[in-house]
Amino acid sequence: MIALLSQSEMRDADALAVQKYGSGELVARAGCALGATARGMLKGIYAKKVAVVAGPGLNGADGRVASQWLAQRGAQVSVFDATNAPHTLDGYDLVIDAAYGLGCSRDYFAPNVDDRTLVLACDLPSGVDPDSGQLLGRPMVADVTLAFGAFKRAHLIGPAREFVGERRCAQLGIVSHSRSGVVQHDDLANFVRQHRDDHKWRHSVLVVAGSATMLGAAQLAVTGALCAGASMVRVCVPGLKAGRFGELPGEAVRLESSVEGLNEITVSVSTRLHAVVIGPGLGRTPAIRQAVRSLVDRCRVPLVLDADALHAVDVRWLANRQFPDSPVILTPHEGEFTALVGSEPGDDRISAASELAAQTHCTVLLKGPITVVADPNGDVRVVTAGTSALATAGTGDVLAGMIGAALARGHAALAAASLAAQLHAEAGQRLVTYGGAHRLGDAVGDVLGEFAHGG
Repeated sequence: MIALLSQSEMRDADALAVQKYGSGELVARAGCALGATARGMLKGIYAKKVAVVAGPGLNGADGRVASQWLAQRGAQVSVFDATNAPHTLDGYDLVIDAAYGLGCSRDYFAPNVDDRTLVLACDLPSGVDPDSGQLLGRPMVADVTLAFGAFKRAHLIGPAREFVGERRCAQLGIVSHSRSGVVQHDDLANFVRQHRDDHKWRHSVLVVAGSATMLGAAQLAVTGALCAGASMVRVCVPGLKAGRFGELPGEAVRLESSVEGLNEITVSVSTRLHAVVIGPGLGRTPAIRQAVRSLVDRCRVPLVLDADALHAVDVRWLANRQFPDSPVILTPHEGEFTALVGSEPGDDRISAASELAAQTHCTVLLKGPITVVADPNGDVRVVTAGTSALATAGTGDVLAGMIGAALARGHAALAAASLAAQLHAEAGQRLVTYGGAHRLGDAVGDVLGEFAHGG
């Protein structure tokens, strides 16, 4: 995980790092990292023309060190002061924006850059608010933004996202701890925790999903749970006989229950149950609404509320549920979030998810191109690996099952939701665009297989 900090948190971290290493050492590290990134973007730097727009603060100092690093390796470097730089920078292979970065607090209008010129932003594109991601003037559109120490919120939210380009981070030994972070591929190494005394009941999941016209939702949720490490999956399609559940993986155990009897069947299997996933394809009848609420109110194992289950609850009811300490994960996309809260999440998806988590005492996974996971304690995880291949029906059902499996394998709610979302996103990257939710299970296995073989 790479830390995600607010402006004030980053300033505090910088101050501690200066005490430990000295400002000169930190500027040298940042400048060298900036130079090395520029070299990679240019695929070699000898005789390449580079412009550096440098401001008066540490951001500018980083840029000046980078200019020296590049010049020593054969680049033709021009350095411009941010306060009187030309209106247009033409004829350069690369422009480094080191004008203001994190310290930008008023409007800044960056020089115009030719479309053929690459742009590397130092820490943040100059001209954005680091916390809200709102624009302050007119930033350059970066091809790459190299964050220092940690990612900032403006890398991920608000209009600034369109100016950041590819996000990278040079950690530089600055941040040792953070309550919020951006999930990385390597974090998946411990997704499926192995235990010497594992047996089929140790990581069991109950999936309550589907209806007569939506059997595929139950099938996909079961697939998600199995591919992500559930050792036993039992599935109930309320109101249907087991023989009418449709095709399911051979490992899945079918349970019959009326809608009204869901509570009883959950209680009857609870001694060998480690997580419940409820919602995909259930429908939104008054009977389903009552059954979902009754189950949430009485269930003492971790719960994932997805899809139709989210339409059975509301913010006030969740905040006053019978067992508020039992982990509950809500998994809304933007439309479901709007229906639940009464307003859209807006540009600041991090704050939106965090506020809903605090109000409901639930962990919230807000789906989207950038997925935000927030827990009631104020901790946040962000997943940026999403792909358009996941923008198709059924992929959310698979994710719900995967989160259930992660809970059953002992991950706390925040980790279960964020790691499952990262795994789900990386599996999506392996699919042909719109390749179908039914193929995600195999792709999940491929991703996890890398870690099993030392990848």
